[in-house]
Amino acid sequence: MAKNTYDESSFKVLRGLEPVRQRPGMYTNLESPNHLIAEVVDNACDEALAGYAKHIAVTAHTDGSITVVDDGRGIPVGIHPEEKVSVVEVAFTVLHSGGKFDKESGGAYKFAGGLHGVGVAVTNALSNKVEVTVYRDCGEYFVRFRNGVAEAPLKRIGDCPKKQSGTMVRAWPNAKYFDTPSVILPQLERSLRSKAVLLPGVSISLLTEKTGDTKSWSYPDGLRGYLAEATDDQELAVPIFAMEKFVSAGSDSGYAEGEGAAWAIVWSAEGAVVRESYVNLIPTWSGGTHDSGLKDGVFNAVKNFAELHGMLPKGVKLVSDDVFSRASFVLSARVLDPQFQGQTKDKLVSRDALRLVSLMVKDPLDLWLNEHVDYGKRITELAIQQAQTRMRSAQKVEKKKGSSVAVLPGKLTDCSSSDASRTELFLVEGDSAGGSAKQGRNKEFQAVLPLRGKVLNTFEVEKDRLFANNEIHDIAVAIGVDPHGPDEDVDLSGLRYNGIYIMADADVDGAHISTLLLTLFFRHFYKVVQAGKVFLAQPPLFRVDVPAQGKKPIRKIYALNEGELEAIEDRLRQEKIREGSWSISRFKGLGEMNAEQLWDTTLNPDTRRALRVDASALSYRENMEMFNMLMGKQEASTRRAWLEYHGNEVTGDV
Repeated sequence: MAKNTYDESSFKVLRGLEPVRQRPGMYTNLESPNHLIAEVVDNACDEALAGYAKHIAVTAHTDGSITVVDDGRGIPVGIHPEEKVSVVEVAFTVLHSGGKFDKESGGAYKFAGGLHGVGVAVTNALSNKVEVTVYRDCGEYFVRFRNGVAEAPLKRIGDCPKKQSGTMVRAWPNAKYFDTPSVILPQLERSLRSKAVLLPGVSISLLTEKTGDTKSWSYPDGLRGYLAEATDDQELAVPIFAMEKFVSAGSDSGYAEGEGAAWAIVWSAEGAVVRESYVNLIPTWSGGTHDSGLKDGVFNAVKNFAELHGMLPKGVKLVSDDVFSRASFVLSARVLDPQFQGQTKDKLVSRDALRLVSLMVKDPLDLWLNEHVDYGKRITELAIQQAQTRMRSAQKVEKKKGSSVAVLPGKLTDCSSSDASRTELFLVEGDSAGGSAKQGRNKEFQAVLPLRGKVLNTFEVEKDRLFANNEIHDIAVAIGVDPHGPDEDVDLSGLRYNGIYIMADADVDGAHISTLLLTLFFRHFYKVVQAGKVFLAQPPLFRVDVPAQGKKPIRKIYALNEGELEAIEDRLRQEKIREGSWSISRFKGLGEMNAEQLWDTTLNPDTRRALRVDASALSYRENMEMFNMLMGKQEASTRRAWLEYHGNEVTGDV
């Protein structure tokens, strides 16, 4: 048997672009090379957003390569003072570099798609060849990269007119990294069209060499025109409401000048709805906190209108989904330091964005609804119809359950709603955190079950012996599903909650409790996991207390990890807040949070972070082998060897 060693030689340092090639899935979407090209297009769009580019031309060549040309300022061609090579080479070969980190008033980009700083460097890392041509300062400059390495330093190869500037990038993606080897053109076309929508006055084109077709997009009417085109085949209940609102200089809102949103929204009685959202021109296909902010602002405006005009029937209570069930919208948010879930930026997770967008949307929509009472009443009627349909559906589900349900555990603080499509159960570590969760939750649809101590390791416990443990008995009765194996036919119609959230401290003991609960669900409630009903809550590690500054009130900002904490501090420095005037608290456990903090960070569906437990990546047998090694009582030696082998891949929380 090979000897597992863990010594100085075990530590590997990945330099340059090697981290991207070793773990490409951390940096890009491996379904196709589209995201590689999107990074280049995004840079061109950032130049347009900053007001310097008016034309962006994309060419899909017959050899599979893609060229992106813009008429912006051109990437700086001088030597970088620290890296000692041209800035062009730095941009394409050094991770976490770029002009988007400079947020000072004279910075190159104030609003751009995030602070990951790995964009076109990833394009270069995962391409066979990349050619970059820069037109700047009356000169034409060129550099070619092969497999991420420059063949020769950036060189001036000719002159260009004084008024000509811009950047041209041609990339040949390396097919070995992707499921689909070539760029998916319909997907690229959709992305380019959406960029044109968000950049009024900018023209974007796509030339396909194979067919000779050229498509161009320019939307002088912006979001309104785009949404009108997207909903052209629908019978709209009201006209499109479109507007933009951004924070002005000297505002006491607590947000930076220029932050805000532009949006277009409309309601239809039937047909498919259209929903697209963007942050600093980055498409967020999975939505995020800016989407939640739009929904929050619209819901509150419609709810206020309904109450003002006495339109709500007795017993009907509107929820956000009722108002939005028939709504189509396009949202473009502008956020100073956006934080995304993953490098592919599919979902915005910046907590402040919810309040920002809600603040921008609510008052203008309030005014519009009360100026156009007939439109307001039609929107409210659609929401009431949806609420009544939802309530009837919940009653049907309740009848199916019958009256022979086991008595619910006494320490379960249940929710008032019986609609199993909305309700949530939080399994909370400790009575103190359980008390805060009970106070901070939304009583209508969130239930809390506090757990005392560490749950039994159930990996080797037989199904018929589980209920000997009180904690496990309470969990099983609370969720409404009996213990079962992966091959058993289980009726999940009795499942009382749409989501089961494991909420443990962010320390080692909390991780252990989470692991024990995950073992319980995987081993004895596998169908519940398979249905995507089990989640891990993600409480923040840090809270930043910012003192009042002029008109800006005292703020409390939460950070999930050290990376977010660093970005928050960078933003505070950009706001000219005195270094050291803010204080940083590290949460040792959920019990330290009061009810309001727990709601804002961990319970609120619009602002919380939660990881869905997904067992589909590996087969059940492969998962069982891993669980057996980690949780089996007779696997101590195998477990020790595995820990020694992987010891350099973890960070210790000491």
